[in-house]
Amino acid sequence: MPAALLIRNAALPDGRTGVDLLVQDGLIAAVGPQLPAPEGTPMHDAQGWLLSPPFVDAHFHMDATLSYGLPRVNASGTLLEGIGLWGELKPLLTQEALVERALAYCDWAVAKGLLAIRTHVDVCDDRLLAVEALLHVRERVRPYLDLQLVAFPQDGVLRSQTALANLVRALDRGVDVVGGIPHFERTMADGAESVRLLCEIAAARGLRVDMHCDESDDPLSRHIETLAFHAQRLGLQGRVTGSHLTSMHSMDNYYVSKLMPLIAEAGVHAVANPLINITLQGRHDTYPKRRGMTRVPELMAAGVNVGFGHDCVMDPWYAMGSGDMLEVAAMGLHVAQMTSQAGMRACFDAVTANNARILGLEGYGLDVGCRADFVLLQARSPVEALRLRAHRLLVVRGGAVLAQAPPVQATLSLPGRPSGVDWTLQR
Repeated sequence: MPAALLIRNAALPDGRTGVDLLVQDGLIAAVGPQLPAPEGTPMHDAQGWLLSPPFVDAHFHMDATLSYGLPRVNASGTLLEGIGLWGELKPLLTQEALVERALAYCDWAVAKGLLAIRTHVDVCDDRLLAVEALLHVRERVRPYLDLQLVAFPQDGVLRSQTALANLVRALDRGVDVVGGIPHFERTMADGAESVRLLCEIAAARGLRVDMHCDESDDPLSRHIETLAFHAQRLGLQGRVTGSHLTSMHSMDNYYVSKLMPLIAEAGVHAVANPLINITLQGRHDTYPKRRGMTRVPELMAAGVNVGFGHDCVMDPWYAMGSGDMLEVAAMGLHVAQMTSQAGMRACFDAVTANNARILGLEGYGLDVGCRADFVLLQARSPVEALRLRAHRLLVVRGGAVLAQAPPVQATLSLPGRPSGVDWTLQR
């Protein structure tokens, strides 16, 4: 780790321009215009490009990533076929292959400026093969990426005979967060009971909770209400996340007008997964066809902290993806119709600061005293970064440069037009 680093002439997400940032001993030591620097400090000229805190993914499945086509392709494109495919693949998994694919994805993430990921890991395999693999990966990547693991009972903590015992074993081995999937239990009552049980386990252990919750088109799937109740009952405010919440897109407005204040009062975070939600949901619809994503702007307006997750990359549920959280945010703003300037900036926050709150990251941001983790984007503002899916010029962790690239540009030579036009400034 270098003793110091100076970034000159950067734009910041809050609109400030011409800003310098001084790093010393892995922390941000000063922020302001024309900062003096100790002699010999390495310097990087940002040339007015956007300096942002690193991207954070609050919802991912790293145990399945890069497994697309194994053992076969999801022909229907549905959530349930994806779950069935994963069930077919689990007996064929090896720890070596899981580690190799996960490390490859972490490399992709770092190159994209994604330096913190919360990943769910299936605990319904009695071998806990994926758990052991990702615990190993977490230690391997710790110097350059924060990897937070969720004990996720994919087949239902009550529905699967050994899932509860396996979940406890995973937590005992050091998995960070308690997960669940109440809408996949056999009955609504079992789903509600699973929420109670899992929240009590988390409270007893002082852990966070992150549940796949109401990932359904069924407006009567209302486990988020139960999750908010137990979060408040057990004093888990700020430590509980409801992921997906897609049934909310089909609920009637009167019920939602009651539900959203309950979520806010309980301090429950919400995570939408725009790429996956609009791909997997609405599959039983003809037309009109539902968008599939939860009510992002309405939740934000109610005071709920909302983040976006990538969820899947090249796995049984999703054939696409590259670890680019700007792609996730851009899809989110389109689906949620958050096309105002404030709305677009909120979508940028949903893959940076909002997700950092969900993970409970300490020292995150660009203020003095924060960890010197940041990414330099080839854009002038958060909105432009979303519009262009901005190229990453520099990725820094604790003051050390992890990745860098020259600006993307093209020189046009068109008949009857001036030559030498810089495409980067015109697009």
